Amino acid sequence: MIIVTRLDRTRFAVNPDLIERIHASPDTTLHMVDGHVYVIEESLDGVIDLVVAYRARVLDAAHALTTQTGA
Repeated sequence: MIIVTRLDRTRFAVNPDLIERIHASPDTTLHMVDGHVYVIEESLDGVIDLVVAYRARVLDAAHALTTQTGA
């Protein structure tokens, strides 16, 4: 999950695997695969950075688990 901020400053977590597209004009909107749309404070590039960091954490955790089990 990534943490993003609505325009009213409330924070919430989004599963980045469910983001269909991100649009910035001028506000950043997340368009989800289920049709929900969220307007957020983070920039388009900022959201991409959050997704990349999330995926890196997932890969790192998977690597750590396989190293521990000897798989």
